[in-house]
Amino acid sequence: MGGDESVIRLAQAAYEQGDYRWAATLLNHVVFYDRENQQARALLAKCYDQLGYQAESGPWRDNYLTGALELRQGVPETTLDPGQAKGIIQYAERSHFFDVMAAQIDAEKAEDVQLTINFNFTDLDENHVLTVKNAVMHHRIAPKDESADATLNMTQELFLGLILAETNFAGFLLSDDLDIEGSRLDLAKFFSLQDRYAGNFDIVFP
Repeated sequence: MGGDESVIRLAQAAYEQGDYRWAATLLNHVVFYDRENQQARALLAKCYDQLGYQAESGPWRDNYLTGALELRQGVPETTLDPGQAKGIIQYAERSHFFDVMAAQIDAEKAEDVQLTINFNFTDLDENHVLTVKNAVMHHRIAPKDESADATLNMTQELFLGLILAETNFAGFLLSDDLDIEGSRLDLAKFFSLQDRYAGNFDIVFP
């Protein structure tokens, strides 16, 4: 297409005509090739601004405007602290947290693992059965599986402390609010399958 400058000129023309998606497509090729090209970054950020302003979907708007911020300021060094939203998170369905845990399973580590774990919330009279098989984790609300490898009897407050990283795994296991039935080794194995990721990752650049 004639090099970076030629592509930027085409993108600028498309931007001025209001064709922000095409302009962003062109500029993506430039910043993928040279992420330090400030002219392309600035114009791409303006495209994302406009796409964000026009988006009817909240998540799409968030993605576009976050992308524009990243192009201008770089990836944030710190991420949102979920502990600040504990007052809201405590009312979320427990199943949502297990959905996240299922998505975080490291498939390679879990390839030959078969485990069944009960998460029993004593203050809610609610039990979740988690099974790991074929490198996939499933969960369901059900009575305790008596054949489970391990059962955690705990309060919702203790569980949230673990999820929000208010306590580490060792502190969690030693808590007076936790009663463990079955194999602690299998329980440690289960938690070792979780692949935690950093929240401050690039969303524009490869």
